[in-house]
Amino acid sequence: MTTLKLGWIGLGSMGLPMATNLQQHLSKIGASNLQYYNRTIARGEPLKAQGGVPSASIKDLVTSTDIVFMSLSDDAALEATLNSVIEAGDSLSGKLVVDTSTVHPDSSASAQTRLAEKGCQFIASPVFGASPVAAQGQLLWIVAGPDDAVELISPFLVGVMGRGVIRVGQDVRQSSMMKTTGNFITAGMMELVAEAHVLAEKTGLGSQNLEALIEQQYGPLALSMSKRLTTGAYMPARGERPWSDLNLALKDVGHGITCAQQAGVKLEVAEIALGHLKEASEFSKAEERPLDSSSMYGVLRTKAGLSFQTDSVKERDENK
Repeated sequence: MTTLKLGWIGLGSMGLPMATNLQQHLSKIGASNLQYYNRTIARGEPLKAQGGVPSASIKDLVTSTDIVFMSLSDDAALEATLNSVIEAGDSLSGKLVVDTSTVHPDSSASAQTRLAEKGCQFIASPVFGASPVAAQGQLLWIVAGPDDAVELISPFLVGVMGRGVIRVGQDVRQSSMMKTTGNFITAGMMELVAEAHVLAEKTGLGSQNLEALIEQQYGPLALSMSKRLTTGAYMPARGERPWSDLNLALKDVGHGITCAQQAGVKLEVAEIALGHLKEASEFSKAEERPLDSSSMYGVLRTKAGLSFQTDSVKERDENK
């Protein structure tokens, strides 16, 4: 049983299932319950039902825990949260902050520097996998930071919140760079699968036949992307949250393009995908409904003379 006290900041679509899996594990081993904070504290009710303990403020949470995990939406949220974390002052000394957010490598480096000034260690550990994968505890963790700190969190990763860990050394920029690079690959694959589905529909081949080919020939990742299109997850029903939010995809692909430019590289596929994601964002605003990061599919459909919505999406929405 661990004597460490753990905290969690950020209960969004990724943070809540991750924190829930961690709390279940802590309960199972008889450890102290997970303390949590979220700007909208009611978001933590499912976690509280599992034994999680809400904190009145970030400062209170940091003061009363040894390791703090964070799952935040973007770089601005990370900076704002760090401002509150640092308010804990001298009580930060000897503690560990673990950021699972997807941010620019420079943001991770800045976070490490700010916390080190207070004697606090920092790990950058972005994760691969959408919210259903987080709920299943099957995320892939990309971890960078001090070796002793990484060893400290290892018991809470594989088998609890993740299926595997890739360690990329102590430079926290590199885990964020790995995630950024991976997001570029993901966006490029999603663009490719979406284009293929539009081609199949326009030529009469059909999505069902194409999906069978993807399953048999191109593996589970491509198949999962295909199913986000054929099940209608690319355009969630009104009132439902997307698997992977479009706005986060815009941020992630944008980071990839920026990092490439800083390195003197041009990511042409990423730029194409980003253009389609921006068009999807305009559609999302006009319709006043959130879309998934796979919603470039709807844009590609309209460019081919099809409706943004597939017949199955239209039928689903009519029956809501």
